[in-house]
Amino acid sequence: MTTTQDWNEKELVENRVIEQLKRLGYTYIHGSYLEGERQTLRDVVLEQRLSDAIKRINPWIDDNNLRKVVRDITHVEAASLMEANEAIHDDLVHYISVEQDLGRGKKNQTVRLMDFDNVDNNEFLVVNQFKVSGVIENIIPDVVLFVNGLPLVVIECKSPFVTNPIAQGVKQLGRYQSDADRLFYFNEILISTCGQQVKYATVGAKLRHYGEWKDPYPMTVVDLGTDEVNPQDVLVAGMLTKRNLLDLVQNFIVYEPEGGRTIKKLARYQQFRAVNKAIDRVINAESQDDRGGVVWHTQGSGKSLTMLYLAVKLRRQSKLGNPTIVVVTDRKDLDSQIAATFKRCGFPNPVQASSVADLRDLLRLGSGQTIMTTVQKFQEAESEDDKVLSIDSNIFVMVDESHRTQYKGLATNMRTALPNACYLGFTGTPIDKKDKSTTRTFGTYIDTYTIQQAVDDGATVSILYDSRMPDLQIEGRSLDALFDRMFANYDKDDRERIKQRYATTEAITAAPKRIEAICLDLIEHFELHIAPNGFKAQIVVVNRETAILYKQTLDKLNAPESVVIISGNNNDSDEMKQFHLPDHQQKQYIERFKNPDDNLKFIIVCDMLLTGFDAPIEQVMYLDKSLREHNLLQAIARVNRTYDGKTYGLIVDYYGVSAFLKQALDVFHEKDVRGVMMPVESELPRLQSRHRAAMRFFDHVNSDNLEACIKVLEPEDVRTEFDLAFKRFAQSMDLVMPSPLANPYRDDLKFMGKVRLAARQRYRDEEMDISDCGAKVKELIEEHVRANAIEVLHDPIDILSSRFTDYVDGMSSDEAKASEMEHAIRHEIRVKLDENPIHYMSLKEKLEKLIADWKEHRMETVQLVLHLQELIRNDIQGYNTGPSVSGIVREQRPFYDLLRVEFSSDSYDDEQLTDLTQIVVEDVSALQKIRDWTTKEDVQREMRSRIKRQLRAAKCPSDKLEAVTQQIMNLAKVHFKA
Repeated sequence: MTTTQDWNEKELVENRVIEQLKRLGYTYIHGSYLEGERQTLRDVVLEQRLSDAIKRINPWIDDNNLRKVVRDITHVEAASLMEANEAIHDDLVHYISVEQDLGRGKKNQTVRLMDFDNVDNNEFLVVNQFKVSGVIENIIPDVVLFVNGLPLVVIECKSPFVTNPIAQGVKQLGRYQSDADRLFYFNEILISTCGQQVKYATVGAKLRHYGEWKDPYPMTVVDLGTDEVNPQDVLVAGMLTKRNLLDLVQNFIVYEPEGGRTIKKLARYQQFRAVNKAIDRVINAESQDDRGGVVWHTQGSGKSLTMLYLAVKLRRQSKLGNPTIVVVTDRKDLDSQIAATFKRCGFPNPVQASSVADLRDLLRLGSGQTIMTTVQKFQEAESEDDKVLSIDSNIFVMVDESHRTQYKGLATNMRTALPNACYLGFTGTPIDKKDKSTTRTFGTYIDTYTIQQAVDDGATVSILYDSRMPDLQIEGRSLDALFDRMFANYDKDDRERIKQRYATTEAITAAPKRIEAICLDLIEHFELHIAPNGFKAQIVVVNRETAILYKQTLDKLNAPESVVIISGNNNDSDEMKQFHLPDHQQKQYIERFKNPDDNLKFIIVCDMLLTGFDAPIEQVMYLDKSLREHNLLQAIARVNRTYDGKTYGLIVDYYGVSAFLKQALDVFHEKDVRGVMMPVESELPRLQSRHRAAMRFFDHVNSDNLEACIKVLEPEDVRTEFDLAFKRFAQSMDLVMPSPLANPYRDDLKFMGKVRLAARQRYRDEEMDISDCGAKVKELIEEHVRANAIEVLHDPIDILSSRFTDYVDGMSSDEAKASEMEHAIRHEIRVKLDENPIHYMSLKEKLEKLIADWKEHRMETVQLVLHLQELIRNDIQGYNTGPSVSGIVREQRPFYDLLRVEFSSDSYDDEQLTDLTQIVVEDVSALQKIRDWTTKEDVQREMRSRIKRQLRAAKCPSDKLEAVTQQIMNLAKVHFKA
């Protein structure tokens, strides 16, 4: 039976994808038609199509090598899905080598599986309902895209009207990867879509790693040609056109080791767009001087990988004649960081210049190198002969953080050393109004990705600021005014003596009395706002001495563990030297800080770790230092990285920078820094609107009547809408609490949290729990529920439990009893349908008839309660715990029920069915002794043959033989999995 949900999924989502891909030149084939091209459902490669494509792209290949290549591709030996996926990707992008004589003796020849240069020389198929045998059962992804017979893209479609459609699609893709991992050996892109929302990722990705693709580049939204373009249309046009798909596969995928495992990374849309715009400018510029430009992608949006992708694609441009790529930074740690990224991602042979002389030698070696260096190594040459290092025009200099002032003096040296090179600047902050040198050195913007765009895309989180302890703030106040306020309680002589000591703003900032007051507030703020959600903090201070004083004060006040990370030199005092840390120890502390389970909660710095430091677990920066312009933008971006449960970053300002934010950022164009940092109070209007959106569901019911509120949420689409509204409201509350601003909304949060938990329990809706809410919200709801003795914190009571009847009997009304029993039965059917389809489908039909009769007023509610109790007693509790029937034991019952329905004529009595059941179960139960039998096609084939022999001996009708055999095998996969 086709449900409305199935229809919505197919018509609104799946068919729309297929039709768009057909317009883009794909050939459509239904999955069932391809079964003739596959020996078994376990085969995921269309081998004949792969073979034809290899022959077409490599016409010289002989039959023996052709068979060898096809076999190598289809029989990958790997310890894990990711290992197999990486090996096959490597074959696609870097090709396969075979030995063959083309007339000059046997030599290694390169075999290409795809023609990246001539897109139309490849075969592109869009296939729906492509069935693949899995460990437990067959999987049927909604849409699979094949290129040259290889399944490169899997798309899971969901109705836009179900709860959390994207999350459901991602969950299903995860199950597919577990049940039928062979399909994903070849996968390059995973997509979960419901039309109005769509996200993509790669194998092994969790939901939080799935991203949106918001630009159909090089097409525009107008080019898509439909009146109502939805996000799915944009993603398909941006990622899955023939040219873009091959471009993504060839140039925009890397495998990066992280934390002991390999992560497959695929470009975001802004990275793909920026790289291709840069390549277009380089190739098609009217003059050599017009090739360069600036890529401004806000911090946290993957700038290092964008540089890597550009380097990869520059290397592939035959017109550039094996170019030299020079990556320039202005600090040793950034140089090492980018070099490490290139190496980890498998970029061939990047070399770090070790000295000025080494850089000169490397640049004089000729083309084809990738050189990493700091800008300081472009020092002015001692002689005229050394000034020009290369006059080649196929040198591409990629400069990181190209806005910085230190480049201005050294840019001339770079230009002199490499006069014909192309200069490409990358910056995480926009070019300021006064900065003429950046555009003069590099050129105009190639691509921009603003702070607000990154937040909207979920690439970064928004940054809020909280200005605290204004009496202690420094920014914007004269030295005398600061002094008079801070030392007003001292007599005249003491004040004069103190004034001599604290003669500078910096000294007043570091006054122990001031720092102790701030530390007390800081600890309280951290423990109330930040620690409950498991996040950590960075403290930024004016100088090294102050950093040490903060550390000592925090320790004295028994604050959570902290560490000072500062630079050191030989002339430091003995006290200062106690806080020097060698590089390896600094790295150890940083790794501890990034570890959510480690007790190190604070890192204290003055200059270090304000740029290039990436710790997503950091949610708050306690700022006690004057920062302006680029330095301010770079520092606050430390808190904008995404992390599980992190919905915002926070700057707690003790210095007063935020009060002069407009002046601090005045050098930038307003549109470039819009939304960079907003006050916590700015969340209030959003909190108010989100509160109203969630509460409207209960406008017409008595909020004291829990049963009536639960009833409101019975329709699944209403539950979906409410759940989304509640999560948004809870997110705003978690941000604002424990501020008094949240107080007017606390009671409603507790009320809705209680209703949501009760609805989850009643409707067995696993999506509706509070585990994904912030810790402060969870604690408030759980305390309220406990205080009111409401039994909704526990999991729903199992329908087979002896407590279930007592629980239902204790309910206040017949409507509540009927509702609880109905949804408990539905849950039991949903969970156990695969164990015994015959019995549970029969139970479902009985339930639907009872509910229909009640809704059409053919029975009273009290009668419905009695019928549901009987249904539970006889068809669930009695069925699962009752005595055996006709000598059939419990594990044989599903097989007996199946045979009883299929052999329904009078010619089979109970004794014959019992005998046949016991014989069949004895055969299939032996499978559990064979490890991983559900993945072994030969074992399954042999078992199917044995079952058919038994069925034929029992006079099974020939027209039912195949179907009954398959159903028995499906039951065996559930009950006798090894």
